[in-house]
Amino acid sequence: MNCISKTAKIYPGVEIGKDCSIGEYVIIGELPRGKKAHALQTEIGNGAVIRSHTVIYAGNRIGDNFQTGHGVVIREENVIGNNVSIGSKSMVEHHIDIAENVRLHSNVFVPEYSILESGCWLGPNVVLTNAKYPLSPNVKKELIGPTVKRSAKIGANSTLLPGVVVGENALVGAGSVVTKSVPADKVIAGNPARIIKDVSKLPYQEKK
Repeated sequence: MNCISKTAKIYPGVEIGKDCSIGEYVIIGELPRGKKAHALQTEIGNGAVIRSHTVIYAGNRIGDNFQTGHGVVIREENVIGNNVSIGSKSMVEHHIDIAENVRLHSNVFVPEYSILESGCWLGPNVVLTNAKYPLSPNVKKELIGPTVKRSAKIGANSTLLPGVVVGENALVGAGSVVTKSVPADKVIAGNPARIIKDVSKLPYQEKK
């Protein structure tokens, strides 16, 4: 049974699964500019917890056990897997692929055409970018977001430049500016970020 606040607004064309909780002043199915009603179907799986003041635009396909913090904005036509959590005040733009078990902490910005693979983790205030030359004449045609590969971790307050690929299980240290792609299983840090060690040399054990 779903629990939907009386102040929530659910547009036509939205399908919500079972056992979902929709908080106060949530909007689901907001139409992007220029789109007509029913043009974009929106799907949210079972067990979602969507907290107050979250806005989810039309055309998103979202899996089971989805969670948002407060005041999250998710633009149109994204594909989001199962067990994804997006923290308060985070912004997810349009045409993004987010795989299962991804965690975005609070105040994260993910621009269009980014790819977040399964199990990756983005800390608070992480910013991904997709415009190499902002306001250039062809900027809209040349947008390319970063790719964060499986189980990679991006530390708080880091910035990823357009098109960089953070390899599987890599770790980006807090406050880094990532200007080049990162090999798998490496730790990088700094501005510009550089490789400092292998993940296997870190003084902790991954949870099994």
